[in-house]
Amino acid sequence: MRAVIRFTLATAVVLTGAACSSDDGAGKQAQAEAPEPAPSPTPPPEHPFTGRPVEQRRPVLAVKIENTSAGKPQMGVRSADIVYVEQVEGGLTRLMAIFSSKLPAQVGPVRSARISDLHIIPMFGKPAFAYSGVQTKMIPFVQQAPLFDASDSSAPGAYFRAPGRYAPYNLFATPKKLLAKTPRASKAADIGFTFSDEPPPGGTPQKKVSVRYPAAQFTFNWSERHKRWLITQDGKKDMAAEGGQQGAPTIVIQWVKTERSQFHDFTGSYTPLVHTVGKGTGVVLRDGQAYRVRWSRPSEEEGTTFTTADGSPMPFARGQVWVVLASKKPIAP
Repeated sequence: MRAVIRFTLATAVVLTGAACSSDDGAGKQAQAEAPEPAPSPTPPPEHPFTGRPVEQRRPVLAVKIENTSAGKPQMGVRSADIVYVEQVEGGLTRLMAIFSSKLPAQVGPVRSARISDLHIIPMFGKPAFAYSGVQTKMIPFVQQAPLFDASDSSAPGAYFRAPGRYAPYNLFATPKKLLAKTPRASKAADIGFTFSDEPPPGGTPQKKVSVRYPAAQFTFNWSERHKRWLITQDGKKDMAAEGGQQGAPTIVIQWVKTERSQFHDFTGSYTPLVHTVGKGTGVVLRDGQAYRVRWSRPSEEEGTTFTTADGSPMPFARGQVWVVLASKKPIAP
């Protein structure tokens, strides 16, 4: 500390001496003419879904995607901003991928919609929704929902059957064509997420976390090398059609109430209704750590906020976010 103080005082003496020798004011003139430092460039705003820089906000596209072994590997999921995992009939799961900041060339296999989708979608305004059919009893619900229909019946030219796969797991779509058919789809807006470069304090180191459904299991393994949670489903690595293992910097395990809806499939299995409005608890995984959180979504038109034990916003790592909607006591198929 003394060395620092002596250096500071010595510097002050030199500066004072220099000022005294400038009898003609040249020093003051040079100081006045010194160019001002250039202002720091304003960084582009963050995307509300990923926390990454974005020049402009684009329309939102939600796509319903198959998530059983018969539909693997999936195409386009790696490009999604957000991926929701929902329980469906038989205790299985299906994905709803949200795209906005970037679009894949192809996405699929595209499958039918569920009633739980219609309760998640309103937080995105009025997005485009791509799916392949619904139960007849559910058609009026889709027609009344705040969305632009981009199904295979409404935008047939945006869909194609992929060779080498069998129906119904061979239906794929071209996102650019889907959005071209729904030009008034809402642009990305705040849905309650916050982001940070560094993890907050209070996390518990974790290398592997698993979530069970009645007939499916997910395991998220932290990869320090990839800086992502790599996904394993039903004991197998969840590989993408583009290559590599599916994974994300942030995994949100959102504990929700799940009950039987008024709908069921042709086998008689009831369609689960996942309640994403209200309050509850959960776990956020990021940077090899697990954080206990609370979530809140006051209404369907509002986003979901996640907070830590002291009430502070829980920041996610920048990049793709998986939201795993699961129940501690899942409903029987």
